[in-house]
Amino acid sequence: MGVISKTFGVVFSLLFEQEIMSYVPASGCSSSVVPSPVASPAAARSTRAPAPQRRDFEAKLRAFYRKLESKGYGQGPGKLKLHIRREHLLEDAFRRIMSCSKKELQKGKLCVTWDGEEGLDYGGPSREFFFLLSRELFNPYYGLFEYSANDTYTVHVSPMSAFVDNHHEWFRFSGRVLGLALVHGFLLEAWFTRALYRALLRLPPALEDVDALDAQFAASLRWLQSARSVSSLELTFAVSERLADGRVLERELKPGGRDVAVTERNKKEYLEKLVRWRVERGVAEQSEWLVRGFHEVVDPRLVGAFDARELELVIAGAPELDVADWRNNTDYRGGYHDAHPVIIWFWQAIDRFSNEQRLRLVQFVTGTSSIPYEGFSALQGSIGPRKFCIERWGRVESLPRAHTCFNRLDLPPYPTPQLLHEKLLLAVEETNTFGIE
Repeated sequence: MGVISKTFGVVFSLLFEQEIMSYVPASGCSSSVVPSPVASPAAARSTRAPAPQRRDFEAKLRAFYRKLESKGYGQGPGKLKLHIRREHLLEDAFRRIMSCSKKELQKGKLCVTWDGEEGLDYGGPSREFFFLLSRELFNPYYGLFEYSANDTYTVHVSPMSAFVDNHHEWFRFSGRVLGLALVHGFLLEAWFTRALYRALLRLPPALEDVDALDAQFAASLRWLQSARSVSSLELTFAVSERLADGRVLERELKPGGRDVAVTERNKKEYLEKLVRWRVERGVAEQSEWLVRGFHEVVDPRLVGAFDARELELVIAGAPELDVADWRNNTDYRGGYHDAHPVIIWFWQAIDRFSNEQRLRLVQFVTGTSSIPYEGFSALQGSIGPRKFCIERWGRVESLPRAHTCFNRLDLPPYPTPQLLHEKLLLAVEETNTFGIE
């Protein structure tokens, strides 16, 4: 055991010293951001909870929005007007949202208009705005966020974001966007690691959060957690941190930590501080600005009823589409019904689609690819809940069209299932804007 412990102690120390992360950018150091591949959340973990927990969460969710309404969040009488140019989406959104006072952000009734496009905002333009904005803002290509170590759809704050100009205000803006989406009930096209949701709730990071950063390091911590004797490892409350310019700094986990040996008695404290250091290293300041922006929109006491997993569901929804739930909560108009040949072919086409293609279709029709935690029965329209709807419309030469304010798909009566499948795919994959009634 002594030899194993000594060996582990060396490996454990090397893990600290070999990890390269910029906590504070070294002077004269430059960075280039490497584009990351666009990924689908198709492989995302299941977010459905057992029935009792699900009922508790739904009760919390209803209570949360009742409190928001009672306190006047998003109710006006003033409007939070966002006039957005599609080709300058990030720039316009940043300028307008960052110019708002805390009162405007909390109380203003949201109204989004796209430059040069007619139509009133009954929900569709706002949904599309949050969809497109979150897809850009949280894209690792821009350098503020990066993909987790385990997949290519969940993101977390990037240590390299310290090189981005005006990054403090960009993270504050990111927090405000999260808050506005939450207040106005719009889901975001972004999935974050659990540590970010804990930060929004002012909860300490957990060991499982390290998995998203470094699975090997997390495994080492779990080994240490179960080890019977740690004194022989000769560990102290200090770690080595390598900066981007190659310099290695010793960072104490608490005052005087380099002189405090890790023992069985203080091992729990050591692990907690080590987890916090690993999760916050290089991103503590950026995360604080993001949290500050979020709390400028949403009172932290209001979201305190949720745990991190629940807040994730409120902000991002469930990434996996349940086709049976979708079909059970779809309405038909114009002569269509569940047993109509065209509708049968439609659902056969959906069965053939990949999860990513299904998400694209839902985004085409509703303005967002995120589905509420409660499922398709909770889809929102212009004046409240509105189910997914398919209406008979147009000639067989036409492509399907969508009305995002009403969650409605106008589907021509195609004569064959093959033609329906082709037209549906073409509309979903080639169309970049949405019909507005």
